[in-house]
Amino acid sequence: MKLNTNSNVYTIVYATVIVVVVALLLAVVSSALKPRQAANVELDRKKQVLSSLNIDLKGQDVDALYNQLIAEKDFEGKTFYLATLNDGSLKYIIPMRGAGLWGPIWGYVALDDDKNTIYGTFFNHESETPGLGGEITTAKFQDGFIGKHILNNGTLGNIEIAKGIATGEQVQAISGATITSKGVETMINTTLQEYKQFVEAAAAVAAQTNEAVVEEVENEQPANEKED
Repeated sequence: MKLNTNSNVYTIVYATVIVVVVALLLAVVSSALKPRQAANVELDRKKQVLSSLNIDLKGQDVDALYNQLIAEKDFEGKTFYLATLNDGSLKYIIPMRGAGLWGPIWGYVALDDDKNTIYGTFFNHESETPGLGGEITTAKFQDGFIGKHILNNGTLGNIEIAKGIATGEQVQAISGATITSKGVETMINTTLQEYKQFVEAAAAVAAQTNEAVVEEVENEQPANEKED
């Protein structure tokens, strides 16, 4: 029996076979690439964590450096990263996710060992406008957070991104990208509230330690110096 290649039945069967074959091929390719894709995602995460520590990763073995410096920790179900730098200092890195103007934004904020002073940041985005909201990925914007404090008189305060001229503890917003800048501000402050007990408890310990050091220094002063 001669097959009628011009019939509707032939066209439907042929198209169905092609779709099934292509779907099977795509499934095989996707399955084969999945481990590599997962490895790339993990490597990118490690790069972002290390970048929040102001480390130049050019020419570095990211996996080796990450394993040397970073330990993944948990506090009441919240993940953070403990970094031990080569000088022995500790940094606490908090992962963050939020919303920009056009889509998700995320990043990492590294705190100094007092869990109050910002040591470094890294921010990224999915679909912010290049030259505007996309500027959250630049060193110029990220470096503006270095040295700012997340605590106010021992209580968790607010990071403020200023549209005009930034003063004091404020961070300069990106010109023409107010919504994305405020998205970063909201992301940081909202996430920090989730780590409130972790941060404030550490700050209280640091304050007690500082008071003890000051008292010890004062007690060691000669009597005539104390009278002055």
